[in-house]
Amino acid sequence: MRVLIVGAGAIGGYFGGRLLQAGRDVTFLVRPGRAAELARDGLVIRSPHGDATIPNPPAVQAAALTPDYDLVVLSCKAFDLDDAIASFRPGVGPRTTILPLLNGMKHLDVLDAAFGRDRVLGGQCVIAATLDAKRHVVQLAPMSAITFGERDGAMSERVTQIAAALGGCDFGVNASAVIVQEMWEKWVFLATLAGSTSLMRGAVGDILAAPGGADFMLGVHDEIAEIAAAAGHPPRQAAVDRTRSMLLAEGSKLTASMFRDIQAGARIEADHVVGDLITRGEAGDVRTPLLRVIYTHLKTYERQREIVSV
Repeated sequence: MRVLIVGAGAIGGYFGGRLLQAGRDVTFLVRPGRAAELARDGLVIRSPHGDATIPNPPAVQAAALTPDYDLVVLSCKAFDLDDAIASFRPGVGPRTTILPLLNGMKHLDVLDAAFGRDRVLGGQCVIAATLDAKRHVVQLAPMSAITFGERDGAMSERVTQIAAALGGCDFGVNASAVIVQEMWEKWVFLATLAGSTSLMRGAVGDILAAPGGADFMLGVHDEIAEIAAAAGHPPRQAAVDRTRSMLLAEGSKLTASMFRDIQAGARIEADHVVGDLITRGEAGDVRTPLLRVIYTHLKTYERQREIVSV
């Protein structure tokens, strides 16, 4: 199976690198600057599962793409989605399946409109990773997995084939018959964590140590869970229990990547992760006072960042 991974950042670089280590047919779609880095230094991974350096990994730029890939794995940030679609579109042929690993749900509508719903799987990943100052991929915690499936719940032949192509590569691979439900459950957790740690500028343990901290985080969680329920995907009890245990872990250093991006002065996915929830809440007649405070805070940060960058 020919796999095109859009980008060689923290997520795409990690999963693509592990696939290359296992001998899979993987090519990275990258911009000129990243292409030069990979050619010079290789793809470098620092991980609890073992470090790796892959010299001169296969890479291509958009102008050189041909429509002969079986699978496109999309791991960009939501604010780069339109540019990513334009860049990988020449690589989409008659047999190509698109597997997005973005957070939230809005990207599915965008990809459906661009390529047709039948080409686009549901998908998500679990990994804590970043690019360091040397542009090396650094895995921050041991967990790493990709979950995907047909959005109608069918266990299709292509899902089985993709699972086989991705399997055995030092990360979990899960073919799911309930991928949309799992995407909603991840969104509930992620938006709660991102919204809370970004607004409060601290880790979960710091928020818990503050007066009203636990009530605030649980209140945010409950608002988002109600939005999910209104959309027909209430979080299952196991997901609720797992999220609450992580939010109530005293002394926890857990933060969201959105908070870390704010600390670094980087772009954030305010609209995709939080704003879209508010829009869906309005459609489902769900009140979201805490989410609205978080969203206003995030948009204020974005505005300040724009002014500084001008």
